[in-house]
Amino acid sequence: MSTDGNARPVPVPFGALDGWHDDDHAEAWRAYRLSALYAAEHEPKTRALGIDGAALARIARIAAAMPAELGRDEARAFFETHFQPMKVVAEPARGFFTGFYEPEVAASRTRTDGFTVPLLAPPAELVEVDEHNPPPGLEPGMRFARRTGSGFEPFFDRGEIERGALAGRGLELAFLADRVDALFVHIQGAARLRLPDGEMLRVTYAAKSGHAYTSVGKVLLDRQALPKGGVSMQSIRAWLADHPEQASEVIWQNRSYIFFREAAVQDSALGPIAAAKVPLTAGRSLAVDRTLHTFHAPVWIDTVLPQAEGGGAFRRLMMAQDTGSAILGPARGDIFFGSGDEAGRIAGRMQAAGGFVVLAPRSAP
Repeated sequence: MSTDGNARPVPVPFGALDGWHDDDHAEAWRAYRLSALYAAEHEPKTRALGIDGAALARIARIAAAMPAELGRDEARAFFETHFQPMKVVAEPARGFFTGFYEPEVAASRTRTDGFTVPLLAPPAELVEVDEHNPPPGLEPGMRFARRTGSGFEPFFDRGEIERGALAGRGLELAFLADRVDALFVHIQGAARLRLPDGEMLRVTYAAKSGHAYTSVGKVLLDRQALPKGGVSMQSIRAWLADHPEQASEVIWQNRSYIFFREAAVQDSALGPIAAAKVPLTAGRSLAVDRTLHTFHAPVWIDTVLPQAEGGGAFRRLMMAQDTGSAILGPARGDIFFGSGDEAGRIAGRMQAAGGFVVLAPRSAP
């Protein structure tokens, strides 16, 4: 297993993982098997920390042939047999965890007096480019750009799009009532939309403008509009509601703009299909740095829940099944808490340090 920068994966025994024997490994198995069914057919790409995608695929094929449900002891034995815990030691010394969720908001497929804020599908000229070797005229790291007859150029940013740069193109998937609701749908990258006829429409990430993501919370923190340690989804919402005359100026500093696609709600108990191409599982799916971590690897985390939500230890086996623009670093994780307002309350306040241990494949017997 290779290292990346100051990250140093160190083998540790399962017995060193506080809470390992108390976790519900049957629940972890159900989330893992969703990954296994995909990874068995689509070998994960090995990333910079060196978790071997081919070895993950080999174990996934074993898991895919096993029952969909296992008992807790049997599931724990599977993970202990096939994986070796590797503690990620990096600077800063501990990991850091936030939360995300799938918002559920009212919406309309057509623009009305009450629903005026669009969620857009990507236009045809917006294409993905090689972020490590971008075409001339693009900033390093830019993953999306506008394709023209003579090459590529930066796409419109959030402010330009919200001021109407794509109006009249027929890209609207649905309309929301509130621009701040739309902002958080963009931040989360997915949503369940309640339509007037009772239908539930799910939208999920399809592409983005290509510009770097800037946290609105950080903008407010830098302006001293919010106190240090006081940035949460709830406090950002409250500030924007109290300062409508400054909202555009603040929001448009996040130049990144997300485009969506429709996605069927095939299982209401599961979340959206995310970056690793499998449905997310509440409390078991983790977003990680996609440049460092190999998707579908199990990850043991040891952190605490927000005090406002009751606090308490949060130690469990999760699966690397998503990523995010703000999720950077070898011991950085974003916990998927589920769908709806209750999940949003927890996710919006989740900010805690903790332990980050990747389960690397053992050598084939």
